[in-house]
Amino acid sequence: MELKIVSQKQNPLLKRKEVQFTVVHTQSKTPARLDIKRTIASELQISDKLVFIKKMKTMTGTNTTVGEANAYESEAQAKLIEPAYIMKRNVPPEKPKEEAKE
Repeated sequence: MELKIVSQKQNPLLKRKEVQFTVVHTQSKTPARLDIKRTIASELQISDKLVFIKKMKTMTGTNTTVGEANAYESEAQAKLIEPAYIMKRNVPPEKPKEEAKE
């Protein structure tokens, strides 16, 4: 997976960076949102808890995905602005609890 940040815009009013990115992947399927989130966080040198992927779209017939993300200055600022459904999409899925066998 090769990530390239196409544009980066600072939004001082909302205390965030608005990032547009392109991902070229060798797999036939779109990479996981959490993998892209971690890669963007490492490119921007911030915690992955501050990055929220807004949308991703794989271009038809290619192995290229384009998308948008927001990188906030603090978690509190992110909770104030990001909608709940975007925040829910950007957390790892919970593993099902194994029930004790009797």
